[in-house]
This record gives sequence, structure tokens and C-alpha cells, in this order.
Amino acid sequence: MYTFQYSAEILERYPTVVGGVIVARGMHNGPTPESLLATYTAEQQAVIERLGTTPLSRLESIAAWRQAFRGFGVEPTQYRCAAEALLRRLTKKGDIPSINLLVDLGNLISIRYALPIAVCDMQAAQGAITVHFARGEERFTILGEVEAEHPEPGEVIFSDETGLVYARRWCWRQSEQSAAKSTTTDAIITVEGHHADARRDVLAALTDLRELLSKYAGGTYESAVLDKDHPGFSA
Repeated sequence: MYTFQYSAEILERYPTVVGGVIVARGMHNGPTPESLLATYTAEQQAVIERLGTTPLSRLESIAAWRQAFRGFGVEPTQYRCAAEALLRRLTKKGDIPSINLLVDLGNLISIRYALPIAVCDMQAAQGAITVHFARGEERFTILGEVEAEHPEPGEVIFSDETGLVYARRWCWRQSEQSAAKSTTTDAIITVEGHHADARRDVLAALTDLRELLSKYAGGTYESAVLDKDHPGFSA
């Protein structure tokens, strides 16, 4: 059984957070097929056209994430939430390179809804993945590295019950252990928002993502929407 949950302290500080969670089992990962690459490329161009010259900071979902980052002492123009970082890359460079099937699926839906999505491989996880304020002794390994570092006390992280960090600064960057790779079969996939229409957008993103995952990655999926009254999901 896999569990994703918010700590009571997080929900007290951020009572409007809405988290969509998918527990995925038996998927396959690898290069993104040509048919999906075409869809991904078309989505990128549609997002560029839709945004036009609108500053990313004017998007409600991004503005809300910036405020959330400030709430735990992080300057959001120095450390951008994953969705803003993707959209920034897209609007400045004109495209987002393909990584692999699962990452591309997450990125496609992330830019569509301007919401951060994390595909967290569960091979290394022990116990529940919890969103909480870091104590500072937890262990985070940068993607592609082997040496662990420690989060800043008070920053928001995802970690398992041993203190293995899956994501730093809430949705800024995932760890080496959590990244979707060729061997990924089981994952916890999250999509989160803080803005006024977060529930609507998270539900729509979950629906789209489940449909694409089923079509391209196989496997089985169970999902839920979390909030202050429903802080966790196990499946």
C-alpha cells in the first residue's frame, strides 16, 4: 500500500491547498512514442499562443504558488515552482525537450493547467510520503548526484518515514530517488494548487492525466483529491 498525505502543520498554514493524487502500479516507462510527441508539441504551441505576452506572475495558479513559497521563507523568483519553471522555459526557449514517457506526460498536463505535477518513483520509499516542514536532518540527493544534502529547517518537503526527501521547496525540484526512470513501474503522482479554482483545475488535470497514463503507460490507477478535511490517501 502507498500513502501520500499532508501534515497537520502544513494544512494549518495552507488551509486552501488542494492536492490531486494518483497511485499508479504496473506502468512501463521509456522513450515517448511519436504519436504522443506530436500531441506534446501541439500542446506546447497552444500554450505559447494562449499565454501570449501575459506575465507568468499574472496567472492565478502561479501567483498562488509564489505566495505559498513566500509563506515558508523562499523567494519565488529565485526558486520557482515546477510549473512556473516549465512555462518559463517554454515561453523563453520555445519548447520543452522530451525526457521520457512519464516525465513528458506530467509536463504536458502541467503546462496545460499551470500546475506543478510530480511523478514520484516508489522503489526507494519506506512508508508514507508526507508533505511537511523540514527539520533539517532529512536527506536530499540532487538528480544525477550521489551525495546527499539537507533541506533548510522550515522549508516544505516531501519525504518518506526515514527522512528520504522526494522533493524540496514543496514543488521546486525532485530527488534522484524519486525521478521517473526506465525502471519505474509504481509511482505516486501529485498535482497541487492553492488558487481559488484549484479544485476545478486539479480535478480536470487528474482526469486528463489518468486518461493519458492509461493509454500510453499501461498499469492501474487509483486517485483522490486531498484538502484540509481529507489530508491523506492510501491505495
